[in-house]
Amino acid sequence: MKAFRYLVLVLLTSSVAGQELQPKKEKNLWNNFTYDVGNMFGGVGYSYSRPFHWQGNDWANFGYLTGGTLLLFTVDGELNHWKNGFDQDIPDVIMDYGHEYGSPENNYMLTGGVYLAGLFTKNEKLRRTGVLLISSATAGGFLQQVSKRIIGRARPKSGAGSATFDPLHLDRVYDYDSFPSGHAMLAFSNAYAIAKQFKSPWVKGGLYTIGMIPGLVRVMDDFHWVSDVAFSTVLSIFIVESIDRYLDSKYDEKYNDQKPKNVSWNLSFGPNTLGVSLHF
Repeated sequence: MKAFRYLVLVLLTSSVAGQELQPKKEKNLWNNFTYDVGNMFGGVGYSYSRPFHWQGNDWANFGYLTGGTLLLFTVDGELNHWKNGFDQDIPDVIMDYGHEYGSPENNYMLTGGVYLAGLFTKNEKLRRTGVLLISSATAGGFLQQVSKRIIGRARPKSGAGSATFDPLHLDRVYDYDSFPSGHAMLAFSNAYAIAKQFKSPWVKGGLYTIGMIPGLVRVMDDFHWVSDVAFSTVLSIFIVESIDRYLDSKYDEKYNDQKPKNVSWNLSFGPNTLGVSLHF
């Protein structure tokens, strides 16, 4: 009996000692990298799963987005004709920036650079920003590529009207891949995610303005209708907010200790006036 008690005591002591001596997982470069990559994929999956968890306000916001897009759809032709009156007045440097910045290859060069800077400097906040940028671009990029093939909306430069569609193609049909706008989605996702680093409304506003340029340039060059760009810009906000909420549970570093706010819309009508404002 004494031998049995002694054996139990030895086993318990060894177990406790083993737990105390077990080293914690070292936060080295490779471990941080694999952890971040896992969160990138996790963020994309989380954003895609959100509609299954939406409640009243979420569906209301989606309804506002859908209704606003349909409303712009009815005046896309008029807006496209209106912008032809001054599209030649825009400086070439802005037009070039708009086309290049929103392209996928340049987008990933920027987002990858931000992430690698955070990884190698061991700055968790910057790492998280990079993860948010890459996850948002991946989620939005894949979604818009699939949507283009399903919807098949004609681009303005095709010469067809804004209500012309050639849907349901496995391969991309050029000139019938207008909706949504990939350039607008990628550019504004970046701007919105980076703006989370700052408290100043002036800095945020400046970043938002820069992020909207590629979408507007694509409208000016007849690659997209206004409703394409408007829908893509707002959708990018939803994607970034969703993934950022997921990353809150994965990283200790937060953005200015601010909780994401609910998105609200205001519509204003008047003589020859239509206004749509988004508060977030």
